[in-house]
Amino acid sequence: MRRHRAPKRDRKPDPKYGNPIVGHFINIVMVDGKKSKAQNIVYSALDMVSEKLKKDPVKAFFSALENARPRMAVKPRRVGGATYQVPMEVPKEKGIFIALRWVKTFAKKKKNQPMQKKIADEIIAAYNNEGPVVKKKEDTHRMAEANKAFAHFKY
Repeated sequence: MRRHRAPKRDRKPDPKYGNPIVGHFINIVMVDGKKSKAQNIVYSALDMVSEKLKKDPVKAFFSALENARPRMAVKPRRVGGATYQVPMEVPKEKGIFIALRWVKTFAKKKKNQPMQKKIADEIIAAYNNEGPVVKKKEDTHRMAEANKAFAHFKY
């Protein structure tokens, strides 16, 4: 049994927009501790998004995250030797971080383009409620819906 929950740590805002979630996205994109490289990638991706959509890049980024954020997910629970996929509601903050991770993962899977372009494309697709990130969210919701019968195992 755990003694107590770990305290919530404050996220550092990014230098350009002063937003902690953009700062967290930079940390997610970062590879091998090369933060300035990750900042350049994320900032140029957001610049591409603002050029294409003719909107404030941070607002577009957040509405894309809102479209990509899962509301429900399944969590495995062991009950009497059997493992059930129990649908659970995802807290807003955790949903945002899952969506950020999905954006990076699907951008990384694309080939033959610079990372900034791939991230910008994923953000624009999520903004328009399409693309693999939104499909992943819908699949997650479908899975939760299919396992609604096991909701009473939630504890």
